[in-house]
Amino acid sequence: MRQEAFVARHEPEWQAFEAWLDKRGDAPRKARASRGWDGLRDDEVPSRYRRLCQQLALARGRGYSPQVTARLQALTHRGHDVLYRTPPVPWRHALRFLVADFPRLVRAQRGCLWLAAALFVLPTLATFFAVQQWPELAHSVFSPQQLAQFEAMYDPADASHALGRESETDVAMFGHYILNNVSIGFRTFASGLLAGVGTAFVLVFNGVVFGTVAGHLQAIGHGDPFWRFVAGHSAPELTAIVIAGAAGLRLGLALLAPGRMRRVDALVQAGRVGARLCLGILAMLVFAAFVEAFWSSTGSIPAPVKFGVGALLWALVLAWLAFGGRGGDAGVAPPRGEA
Repeated sequence: MRQEAFVARHEPEWQAFEAWLDKRGDAPRKARASRGWDGLRDDEVPSRYRRLCQQLALARGRGYSPQVTARLQALTHRGHDVLYRTPPVPWRHALRFLVADFPRLVRAQRGCLWLAAALFVLPTLATFFAVQQWPELAHSVFSPQQLAQFEAMYDPADASHALGRESETDVAMFGHYILNNVSIGFRTFASGLLAGVGTAFVLVFNGVVFGTVAGHLQAIGHGDPFWRFVAGHSAPELTAIVIAGAAGLRLGLALLAPGRMRRVDALVQAGRVGARLCLGILAMLVFAAFVEAFWSSTGSIPAPVKFGVGALLWALVLAWLAFGGRGGDAGVAPPRGEA
């Protein structure tokens, strides 16, 4: 084939490949954010690159002009750099997951999320106000020894130890809080295998416990130290527990109402979604443990600062979950049966 016919035949392919490199290949981050691209599809690029390498070999073998071979050589070099570039470092994947993918995944579970929030928040509020009205109800949930321990931990007149805990070191308590928080989150999620009833029980139980403790301490005049202690870490910790509850309820929904899928397939799909949610939940609980160990327990910080930081963290957590990765919501479909 003569050079003129060869160039005329393949020129559209070269131009399409070059346009893809200019618009999408050389700046992948910008390409992901762009919309309305109607050129070469991303999944066609590997085959087009192989054709380009074949055409370069033909041009060299047939002795075409240096201008043609140089152009093909430049395109193959650029294509090679894009297709075989070093993958992003792992921390960038983790950061993208936490900033965008995890909030999108949480919003996709909105039906189960609202139900989990109700199962936790309503018992918390109900028991808090009930204990205010009838203080003796606290004794039906905790023993007198346990209530005395709570009272001693949050006694406003006792400044001999760190707020809300004994005199253990911050680092030791950091590890303790991680273990405790993660165990609660895992139980909340995994108990969803009991047709969702287990998750519902764990959420209600934790709501009753938290509401009873808060109500009892408020009723006896120990509310200020207690609220100053929980204000800082409550946003990431309590929100993570609710998300774990949503993941557990999703497991139960897959067992009870798999839709058109086989029950085992629906359960596997829900488990995969739950496993990804657990990665974000773990990050939230570790952060909550850090705040609890090194900030919440510091009694010398004024109450307005404690409550101000707590309010800021609530605003940041809710804004992150509501708006993080918002532009990609269309790629995360809600589970079957949810609005």
